[in-house]
Amino acid sequence: MAQAKKIVLYILIVFVLYTIITSPKRAADLVQIGFEGISSAAQGVGEFMTQLIS
Repeated sequence: MAQAKKIVLYILIVFVLYTIITSPKRAADLVQIGFEGISSAAQGVGEFMTQLIS
């Protein structure tokens, strides 16, 4: 099982590097979308906690 995880991790790393090298603009757009999603989720959790306290 540990070998399978290593193989999947290596394949994922190679894929990410390939994407960055072949299309850096698209990779940057995807990273920006990801961070916007994380930011929105964190903001939603903050609003939820605020509503629980109020």
